[in-house]
Amino acid sequence: MAQPDPDFSAIDHALMARALRLAERGLFTTQPNPRVGCLIAHDGEVVGEGWHQRAGEAHAEVFALYAAGGRARGATAYVTLEPCSHFGRTPPCADAMLEAGIARVVVAAEDPNPEVAGGGLQSLRDAGIRVEAGLMRDAARELNRGFFSRFERGRPWQRVKLAMSLDGRTALANGESKWITGEAARADVQCWRARSSAILTASGTARADNPRLTVRLPDGAEFVPPLRVVLDPRLDALSPQANLLDGSAPTLVLHAPGARAPDERHSRVDLATVDTGADGKLDPRAVLGQLAARGVNELQVEAGPRLCGALLEAGLVDELLLYLAPTVLGDDARPLLHLPPLASLATRRDWRVLDRRMLGVDQRLLLRPAAL
Repeated sequence: MAQPDPDFSAIDHALMARALRLAERGLFTTQPNPRVGCLIAHDGEVVGEGWHQRAGEAHAEVFALYAAGGRARGATAYVTLEPCSHFGRTPPCADAMLEAGIARVVVAAEDPNPEVAGGGLQSLRDAGIRVEAGLMRDAARELNRGFFSRFERGRPWQRVKLAMSLDGRTALANGESKWITGEAARADVQCWRARSSAILTASGTARADNPRLTVRLPDGAEFVPPLRVVLDPRLDALSPQANLLDGSAPTLVLHAPGARAPDERHSRVDLATVDTGADGKLDPRAVLGQLAARGVNELQVEAGPRLCGALLEAGLVDELLLYLAPTVLGDDARPLLHLPPLASLATRRDWRVLDRRMLGVDQRLLLRPAAL
C-alpha cells in the first residue's frame, strides 16, 4: 500500500479526497472548464465546501467561501486545482481567498492554462499565505485528463468506444449491429457520452447507421450536450433526413479544402475545413488540434473499424472503452479494427486494463496503452 506523502497529514489527505469527490459532481456540467472542488476547514473541521457547477458561474472556491462565511478567516482551503488569478467570466478566486482571510491553501494540481499556470499560487504566496501544492496531484489530473491534455498536448483526450462479440466482431457483414450489447451496457455508454466534450464519427458511420450521437440520461439529469463531430471530406455523408441535422445538439462537420455544401441542409450545422494527408483523408492531428481550439477536453470516438484503426495506428488513442458481449458473429462479420499486419509479435501494441466490470451479461473494459 502506498504511504502518505510525509509533507501532508492524514487530515490533509482525507479533506483533499473529499474535495475531489465534490469536484466529481461537475463531471457532466462544467465543459469546457475543469471539474474543481474546494473545502474550507479549521483543524480538520469542515466549515464550508463547494464545487464548480457550470461554466460561466461561480468557481468552487467562491461557493466554499460563501458557505464558510466569517469562519474562513484563518482557515485552510483545500482546492483540487490551482485558484485562478485572472479575470475571465468570473473574478479571480485567488483574490477572493485573500479577502476572506484564508491562512493556508493546499492545492492538488497546478493549472495548465497559461493564463493561470502558477500565477494563482504565486499571488497567494506574495500575500503571505502559506501555499502547499501536489497533494493527490495524480487523482486531480486524472479527473481532468482532457483539460490537461488540451493545454499540455494541444489536443483533446481521445477515447474510442467499441462493442464486440467474443470472436472480435462488431457487426454482421451487411452492417447490422443493433444490438450486440444489452441494455445495461448501452445505458453505461450514455454516461461516458455525458462526460465528453464532443462525440466524433466518420462519414461511413453517418451514412450507414444514421446516428444521433446525443446523450440519453434519466429525466432530471443535468449535462452539457456534447458537440457532435462528423468527418465528411466531400460533404456528402448527411442526407436531408440525417439525425445529425435534427438540432438536438450542436453539430460540426469537418471537410476537406475545396468541398462544397450541396444544398441548404448544411446551413443547420457548423462547417470547418481541415487539411488532408497524402491519402486524401482528413489529417487526424489537424482534426484534434481544431477541436482543442474549440475547447474540447474529452473526445469520444464512435466510428467504424477503419477510422478507429487509423487513430490507433497513429498513436492518437488515449483510452479504449470496450464492451464485450457473450455472443459470436462468425468469420464474415465485420472486425473490431482495420490495422496493418504485424511483422512479429515483438511489434504488437500492449494495453493495460484500468477497470473491468460486468454490466448485465456484458463486460466492460477500460484500457490504456501500456506505455502511458
